[in-house]
Amino acid sequence: MSNDRLCNPISTTELERRWKAVRERMPEQKLDALIIQGANNLAGTGGYFRWFTGVSMGTSYPATVIFPKDGPMTLVSHGPMGMERDFAGKDPVWRGVGKWLPTASFPAIDYCIPYDAERVASEIKRAGYRNVGIVAWNNMLFGFGDALRKLLDGVTLSDATRLVDPIKAIKSAEEIDLIRMAGQMQDQILAKAQLQIKAGKKDFELLGYGAYVGNMLGSETGYMLGSSSPPGEPTQIRGRREQGREMRDGDVIYYQCENTGPGGMMTHVGRYYVLGKAPQELVDAFGIICEAQDHTVRMLEPGASPKEIFAAHNAFMEKHGMHKEPRLHCHGQGYDVVERPMIRHDEDMPLAASMNIGLHPTFGNARLFVTVCDNFLIGPEGKIEHLHQTPRKIFEL
Repeated sequence: MSNDRLCNPISTTELERRWKAVRERMPEQKLDALIIQGANNLAGTGGYFRWFTGVSMGTSYPATVIFPKDGPMTLVSHGPMGMERDFAGKDPVWRGVGKWLPTASFPAIDYCIPYDAERVASEIKRAGYRNVGIVAWNNMLFGFGDALRKLLDGVTLSDATRLVDPIKAIKSAEEIDLIRMAGQMQDQILAKAQLQIKAGKKDFELLGYGAYVGNMLGSETGYMLGSSSPPGEPTQIRGRREQGREMRDGDVIYYQCENTGPGGMMTHVGRYYVLGKAPQELVDAFGIICEAQDHTVRMLEPGASPKEIFAAHNAFMEKHGMHKEPRLHCHGQGYDVVERPMIRHDEDMPLAASMNIGLHPTFGNARLFVTVCDNFLIGPEGKIEHLHQTPRKIFEL
């Protein structure tokens, strides 16, 4: 297979940078190897696996790598049973992988549950690893993890996610270029989608068109969120299953791009459109929400505490007659749609230069749902860069 088949691959130099940074930290936990699994990276999840391998798992079949403290990785993924192949680190897709141990398991088939775990455990035992770190437990299939624990009795398994998180959260120059491309792509999606908004069209037609435009511009995974509603009814962020309504004159439409750019990095942007004149209550609330976004942006600086930013945001919202944030209004992004640091009460990772931050303050009641969504880069020098250029306004059509 030649490299010209790969869409926007990350460079081998970048992968090597990541591997080196992780291996330098592994002695802190006396780790012999790490295990990382990826499955179904279609909607901004499974980013750890892609971060280590450069490969997005775009199917339901899982893939797992053993990442040793030195030497090539071992890959267990879908393929013919009963064989083994040596990639010798030269495969153009699976860079850094030595041994490939395929197995034909299927997530919906219960008796296949141990197949992947058996191949991973066998290799761990063969190599004599005693202390193994699991990266991103929550990205693994439960059956795989449960079987692995039983098969590796006598091997110490520990959570190594926080070993990787500070490295993954701070973006390299190559990653920043991809993040900027994602923001520019989404601006183009909004511009083209705006021309398709009209009465008689269903929500999914509009949002599906945006997904098509994104794919033609190099997007790989993700989705479009939003819906239409008449004035006086909240225009919620809805997924595909709830996008069956037909737009009518006077409607308020919210449109949010939540997809990856070329190369798989995430940003997200959301704007309001009205088929007519915007209701004054939406205009007023949107103005305050934009102020709330600006208020948080001013606090995005290297060394800042997410807990303190979150408390200050909630104080701002209460001062302006809006409820506190009940979920999440600001967070890191990369290969994952939500990654650390989260700007919230339970986050202990401080902000740093070269972080990609998604920011969407939100307010809702029985008549109104209002937000504004954009991404901001804390640049290498600490300067804030707004990654989206679509005007922050309500578009009256």
